[in-house]
Amino acid sequence: MPDYLVVLESAWIIKDVKSLDDAVGIAISEAGKRLNPTAKYVEIEAGMLACPFCDGELNSALVVANTALVGLQLEMKVFRAESPDHAAKIARSVIGKALRDVPLQVKDVCEL
Repeated sequence: MPDYLVVLESAWIIKDVKSLDDAVGIAISEAGKRLNPTAKYVEIEAGMLACPFCDGELNSALVVANTALVGLQLEMKVFRAESPDHAAKIARSVIGKALRDVPLQVKDVCEL
């Protein structure tokens, strides 16, 4: 049974924020606090989007009226899963229990 690296994408809402950098930092910190007791082995990064004009990378965060929507990327290694789909289900289950009411979507599953 192979091991997999599962990458999930999540959306995080932050209220009363002044800048984009603050919003990203707060989102990563809050996600880390909620993941820490049960799933501290999950790596958290700010999500990136491809620019449709220059093919560069853009930060996936937006601040409007002191409210931010931040896209986070969560990476988790899943050991001895039966298939890529099984690994994705395991990761969604573990991360989803810690991050209740946070939307999660599987972005990528790679065999290690």
